Amino acid sequence: MKKIVVLFTAFVFLALNQAAFAYRASDFSSDSKIISAINLLEQSGDTDVLRNLKKYAIRVSFDDLSSYTYNASKAYAISTYNQYGTRVIMINSIYRNAPVEQIACLVAHESMHVKRVADLAEETIATQKEAATWTRLKVASKVYPDTKLTRRLDKLSGMYVASSPDNNIIQNKIASSGFYRAQLGLN
Repeated sequence: MKKIVVLFTAFVFLALNQAAFAYRASDFSSDSKIISAINLLEQSGDTDVLRNLKKYAIRVSFDDLSSYTYNASKAYAISTYNQYGTRVIMINSIYRNAPVEQIACLVAHESMHVKRVADLAEETIATQKEAATWTRLKVASKVYPDTKLTRRLDKLSGMYVASSPDNNIIQNKIASSGFYRAQLGLN
């Protein structure tokens, strides 16, 4: 009887511990498309994305970015803080109908932003994550819409695959971009 009580206590303890570390995609968003994207990231083993979403209690939503500064209306997504100081990822609402794999790439990119203000190193990590995610999640037999987002992801994937430890094409591209130079204070 004593062994049964000990085993039962150990089982309950382990079960409660697992629940404490578990999460639901709905913890991060109420939008079904974003939830599907987060579930896809989980299924593909993107634990660093999920860890950052949980660690920083990030909420993810589609939003009209035209009311934000620094040409955010042209952005694919942004990572920022809301009026309550909570980290949020806002995906440009013009991409609401994008394939779930592409939404997952945007979430993966923005989840890598952990500093208040990004620098070249962080932007490079985030963009590489986006490219690696697209390279892994893109379904070869699927025809994706010919959109600005699809073209961007395909271009990033090509740069990611062609990069080497001695030649980080993504970092070089970011460092030479006028937009990012102004954004990251590289001028």
